[in-house]
Amino acid sequence: MDLRIFTEPQQGASYDTLLTVAKATEDLGFDAFFRSDHYLRMGDADGLPGPTDAWITLAGLARETSRIRLGTLMTAATFRLPGVLAIQVAQVDQMSGGRVELGLGAGWFEEEHTAYGIPFPKEKFGRLEEQLAIVTGLWETGLGETFDFHGTHYDLTGSPALPKPAQARIPVLIGGHGATRTPRLTARYADEFNMPFASIEDSAAQFARVRTAVEAAGRKGDDLTYSNALVVCVGKDDQEVARRAAAIGREVGELKENGLAGTPAEVVDKIGRYAEIGARRFYLQVLDLSDLDHLELISAQVQTQLP
Repeated sequence: MDLRIFTEPQQGASYDTLLTVAKATEDLGFDAFFRSDHYLRMGDADGLPGPTDAWITLAGLARETSRIRLGTLMTAATFRLPGVLAIQVAQVDQMSGGRVELGLGAGWFEEEHTAYGIPFPKEKFGRLEEQLAIVTGLWETGLGETFDFHGTHYDLTGSPALPKPAQARIPVLIGGHGATRTPRLTARYADEFNMPFASIEDSAAQFARVRTAVEAAGRKGDDLTYSNALVVCVGKDDQEVARRAAAIGREVGELKENGLAGTPAEVVDKIGRYAEIGARRFYLQVLDLSDLDHLELISAQVQTQLP
């Protein structure tokens, strides 16, 4: 069972803060450090000191860490041209010695596009599908060969398809609640399917849809890793849980219902119930990046109790 730390820097975090959390992630034995790909805060957070770019951040962390996997939940297909994205991710993979994973999504937060002058197309899913085809196609093209793609949204001719990643295949993550198109894309391109912020029941239903699509595509259902992203709030007792919930502006009851919250025993139990429906990896959404004691508690009293 993999536990990964997942951060939301648009809510307010400098690169130095992210570096501190990533180093703690590595030192405490977690599997990976992931971050969102957003340029504008959400809700009541002040967002200071301002946004950090996902792939620039990961490039820095690639040189400052040595073991943990590094990736995005999810890179927005609206932010970068697919050829440029393929170059960026391959380069960061080289810089990390082959520890990068790419979560790629359609993009959804219109306000951040407006705020920073990024086009926000009406047709996003078709662009995502072409981006997946291009990025994976460029990486899979043999040395000395060229890559062509002629789609509705993107056109590439005679690309040398360089640079190559350090890994033979960079793992690709696709996620979401869509009942038809998302499972289809997952079956074609993904190594992992991620269900974000969903109940056990909704996760089970979506995992089943994805498995059906994967098998229809001629793959084995277990070829994929099935994962969940959930907010985390753990305390050694009820008082500490309440303190941590207050620090992120959330209610304990709501966190216990919708996330991984409570004492270590409560959280281990809930992880076990997700595991029963096929989840093998968890992205722990950590919202208070200054509370490293939180990570130490999860490492010592949750992670050690998992298979």
